[in-house]
Amino acid sequence: MRLEGAWLSEAAPRAVMAMLERGGHRALYVGGTVRNALLGLPPGDIDIATDARPERVMELAAAAGLRPVPTGVDHGTVTVVADHRAIEVTTFRRDVATDGRRAVVAFSDQIEHDAERRDFTMNALYATAQGEVIDPLGGLPDLLARRVRFVGDPQARIREDYLRILRFFRFHAWYGDPAGGPDPEGLAACAANLDGIGGLSRERVGAEMRRLLAAPDPAPAVAAMAQAGALARALPGADPRALAPLVHLGAEAGLAPDPILRLAALGGEDPAGALRLSRAEARRLETLREAAASGAGAAELGYRLGADAALSALVLRAAREGVPLPPQARDEVRRGAAAVFPVRPGDLMPALEGPALGARLRDLEARWIASGFALGREELLAS
Repeated sequence: MRLEGAWLSEAAPRAVMAMLERGGHRALYVGGTVRNALLGLPPGDIDIATDARPERVMELAAAAGLRPVPTGVDHGTVTVVADHRAIEVTTFRRDVATDGRRAVVAFSDQIEHDAERRDFTMNALYATAQGEVIDPLGGLPDLLARRVRFVGDPQARIREDYLRILRFFRFHAWYGDPAGGPDPEGLAACAANLDGIGGLSRERVGAEMRRLLAAPDPAPAVAAMAQAGALARALPGADPRALAPLVHLGAEAGLAPDPILRLAALGGEDPAGALRLSRAEARRLETLREAAASGAGAAELGYRLGADAALSALVLRAAREGVPLPPQARDEVRRGAAAVFPVRPGDLMPALEGPALGARLRDLEARWIASGFALGREELLAS
């Protein structure tokens, strides 16, 4: 089988591959680059595996007029900048020791060693500069069947890095067959090693959950994650029941996949803390949850939040209540977002100041909203 795609002829990856091969070394595209290309998806970041040691990669790159950056030489990775594009080049490796979070590696000359240390068979695929696929572990049939399967013993792979529990569900959300469900052996191994999630940093857990929830439809994977007990470990108190309706309603409303909106549907005791959300993400999450729980109509939400956030809040509300989105929701949201409150503080001064001024403005705004934004400035001031 061969890869296809215009990216194979791009100058930057070709220059790096040629640089390594001219130096007498093996150079292969690897991992997500190959996986995505075989699925007809954009290759994303292009990664190259080689038998050249990091010092040799840097030497060859400099001699070829490329810029080597020692981003992770202890683990065999050198970033080579070619034609203003950064490409990671990593030496074939094998794991010597692991502690559930990080690994001690030794460099290798064998592609089999490099493949055996990877997480899933669909990520242990390689390709030559000409696009010829090399499959040392039989990952190609798994990829074509949309089956996310651990390399070798699932329990051993997970105990090397417990984040692979969450990655298993994330990869199933993006690349798995939702009808077929997760690989049973992998699912059982995840369920048997849940305690390991507690030793992971919240930053790593949060990053993985965001990626999972950004999938086109993460609901089947999250449901499996909940059944295995992994969702409760990653996000205590989360309830996945509103997620599938939210995904469906969001697609109908034309919303792009939104991890924070989907997180709002899951709920949880302290999602901002459990997943180490940024302040902006935490504020947006709280705004969506409060707006969805409020009694405000579509137009009022559009006025207060803007069209995009209001529509998201309405989708969240509908998903929680198990009802369709109101037929005119989008039009009402836009109408509210375009409305401008006609009264200004100066209209009430100097007769009112301070707290009294604020209270009067809020009262007039509430009347204006209740009128459907119909009352004008003079009518409001005369009320």
